[in-house]
Amino acid sequence: MADSIDQIFVNLKHWLVGFAPEPWQGLASIVISIAALMGVFATLFAVTTILERKGLGRIQNRYGPNRVGPFGFLQPAADGIKALIKEDLVPRSADKVVHFLAPLVLVIPPFLVLSVLPIGRNMTLVDFDAGILFFFSVGAIMELSVFMAGWSSRNKYSLLGAMRAIAQMISYEIPLILSSVTVIMIVGSLSLNEIVAAQGGFNGAFPDWFVFTPWGFAGFVLFMIAATAESNRSPFDLPEGESEIIAGYYIEYSGFKFALFFLGEYIGLFAVSGLGITLFLGGWGAPLSFLQFIPSWAWFFAKLLALIAVFIWIRGTLPRLRQDQLMNFAWKFMLPMTLLNIVAAAVWHFMLPLPAAARWIACSAIIIGSYILLGRGLMERRKIGRRTYRFAE
Repeated sequence: MADSIDQIFVNLKHWLVGFAPEPWQGLASIVISIAALMGVFATLFAVTTILERKGLGRIQNRYGPNRVGPFGFLQPAADGIKALIKEDLVPRSADKVVHFLAPLVLVIPPFLVLSVLPIGRNMTLVDFDAGILFFFSVGAIMELSVFMAGWSSRNKYSLLGAMRAIAQMISYEIPLILSSVTVIMIVGSLSLNEIVAAQGGFNGAFPDWFVFTPWGFAGFVLFMIAATAESNRSPFDLPEGESEIIAGYYIEYSGFKFALFFLGEYIGLFAVSGLGITLFLGGWGAPLSFLQFIPSWAWFFAKLLALIAVFIWIRGTLPRLRQDQLMNFAWKFMLPMTLLNIVAAAVWHFMLPLPAAARWIACSAIIIGSYILLGRGLMERRKIGRRTYRFAE
């Protein structure tokens, strides 16, 4: 019974494909998979937007959306209708072809990389041997779309926002990839399904997830910080910078094109969160051995929603960084920390014949020592005095 529920969507797809003529069954399988992927994550996008607005309202002691539908939960539908009927304005001096293509180029790569993520048992749309390489290669196209939007608008604020975004995305893409290298080293494979399988065991009731190792925990934290910056989420949302550059690289977009930028950013957030789940949190695996009867896809989406809740919490809590703080943090802390974490993972691997306690001590010493030394290096020669507030006379 549990296995049939776990494979219900796989069996449903095979049942639907059976209605197509045999020569067309391959194409039918592809179309059904694409429609299901886009439908599920587009729905998750709508749910996330309303939950985020309500969550931020609670954090900031104000009302969130509460007028459209029961408890305001039809607000995403109202926003979608508004985006569809709103006038599409294009600057007279803009490069109209590039201006039109930019949001399309931004929204397509996140859906492509979702196709290689193991969403559940036997639920990987495209099982590449080098799935993680495909993820990072295709995901890099988003930087091109950001530049296209900023350059084609012929607006100095758009171009400034695009340059900020590209500098930030390139700077944080390096630690994002390097934090993933530790998992690739330990597993010895670029296949995301094999990475999930490597974390499928249990030590008693508890899972053998990589996040429960010193290098895995440090890698997960570094990965999620870099993912926050890659997704332009607060406190790394300088490309938008409403108080400085109005709205950044998509200031000259309106209507459905603006909605596509919004959709692309959230789908990208889901994709990079799904990769973090796959690399460090056991993918679709259960967190406890006696909970394996719950469908695998349910565990994947439960972990995804938990990470989204953390992103919302951070957005409502932390202030935006300055540009120099952002870049210093990437190059002077994140990059060397990820490199040293690779060293810790190598030490963990080559100390396998020794007791677990010895490995924990050695790897923890490397990571904690690196954290303290790098943190002090960032703060040296900074005279940060006590901040005082005075009313204007």
